[in-house]
Amino acid sequence: MERGSKVRKRRRRNKMAWRVQAVISTISVSLLLILMGLVILFSLTARVVADSVKENLTVTVVLNDDVQTQQAVHLLDSLNGMRYVGSIDYISREQALQEQIDNMGLDPTEFLGANPFSISMEMHVKPEFSSADSLQWISRDLKMSNLVADVMYQKDLVESLNTNLHRASLLLLAVALLLVIISLSLINNTVRLSVFNHRFVIHTMKLVGAKWSFIRRPFMTRAFWIGIFSALIADAVIIGGICWASRYDGSLLNYFTQENMLVTGIAVLVIGLLLTILCTYFSVTHCLKMRGSELY
Repeated sequence: MERGSKVRKRRRRNKMAWRVQAVISTISVSLLLILMGLVILFSLTARVVADSVKENLTVTVVLNDDVQTQQAVHLLDSLNGMRYVGSIDYISREQALQEQIDNMGLDPTEFLGANPFSISMEMHVKPEFSSADSLQWISRDLKMSNLVADVMYQKDLVESLNTNLHRASLLLLAVALLLVIISLSLINNTVRLSVFNHRFVIHTMKLVGAKWSFIRRPFMTRAFWIGIFSALIADAVIIGGICWASRYDGSLLNYFTQENMLVTGIAVLVIGLLLTILCTYFSVTHCLKMRGSELY
């Protein structure tokens, strides 16, 4: 009876230790997944911000002075069908004159005797065509029309924007790779320590003839659930933080879109499962290959 009571107490202690280790592992993995999830979310958000900035780049198409309204409208319709055009605004001579009066407070027709402005169009290109090379060939393509007098855009701004976006992308990629390496190392150490604490149980099961797949099964099952719960905790913290911040600044939701948060949530779940399962598999395999003399 006394021996049976000791066995039951030992089993309870082992179960409690197993649960404590699982909780510690879940917390550790969750913290790492939060960092990785934030990097993924910020990377996706940076792309949204970059596209938003690129869409605001304006290419001004100035038509010749003798272009009639009907010809300008026909050109506008043809430009709307171009693959590089995101949106385009038609500015008539009268509208350009009125904007000049509103901005400067002077009417040029009073001392020139006529409206000096030509018909123009302000075109917003799609983000994928906002590079310097793309804008150059778009400008050449537009100037081939006999109706177009000039095509203007801010070349220095375009080059500066694309350079800064490229640098930001490289920086985020470097941070992401660094976090992956750190996370893989820390999660591997956490899992390896947890498995190593059960090395005697693993060795005993191996001695009695248990298959390696059978020995791995409880560890792999625990790793699966640790990965699931860790990812859910990380997703909840990230999404909860974004929702909390959006209460103070609603414009954040324009950049932290539902699509990006969904992609981040799925990525965190996949990464969490892969890291915990793979690390557990290799850690258990390492213990299975250990000899009896190596256990101490």
